[in-house]
Amino acid sequence: MKISHNLSRWMFSLLLAVPAMAMAAAVPGEKAPAFSEVDAAGKTHTLDDYAGKWLVIEWFNKDCPYVKKHYGSGNMQALQEKYTGEGIQWLTVISSAKGKQGYLEPAAALEVAKGHNLNASAPFLLDTDGDMGRAFGAKTTPHMFIINPEGKVVYAGAIDDNDSANPAVIPKSNNYVAAALDASMSGEAIQVASSRAYGCSVKY
Repeated sequence: MKISHNLSRWMFSLLLAVPAMAMAAAVPGEKAPAFSEVDAAGKTHTLDDYAGKWLVIEWFNKDCPYVKKHYGSGNMQALQEKYTGEGIQWLTVISSAKGKQGYLEPAAALEVAKGHNLNASAPFLLDTDGDMGRAFGAKTTPHMFIINPEGKVVYAGAIDDNDSANPAVIPKSNNYVAAALDASMSGEAIQVASSRAYGCSVKY
């Protein structure tokens, strides 16, 4: 009876552990999840490649109205240009699975990058199996993460505090990503380290 009871407890603990593992996410204050993904030009990127550097990671879906809000207005490209110009690395990830909205073959992804005037540090990373997106807990497009040179997440969440899809609201919005990067570069504390990401669901 005792053996059977202990087995039942072990199986119950295992059942509880599975959802927790499935919901793994990049959390401010904790080490960023490791990743290894190939970009649209065929180059592999890993977390270790960015050791000692500031890194912004952004999730993208060309068909999402919220992505169109920030790219159609030039807001996202301006952020990319400003901060990559200051030596910060910026990766844009597509986690859409094959057959799902937002999925792109490498050649098409290069065309979309060109058409969107992408100013990231590399062409789109193509996370078609969703491994990187699930490891970070990426739920929406856009969903933003900032990783410090020590490999820890310092910001996770929305690009700003206005979840409207209307680009007219951008000038009056509080941009969390810019605020977090500016504070970090000045050696100041980040006032908002996490927020609820808004946008379209990632199509795993």
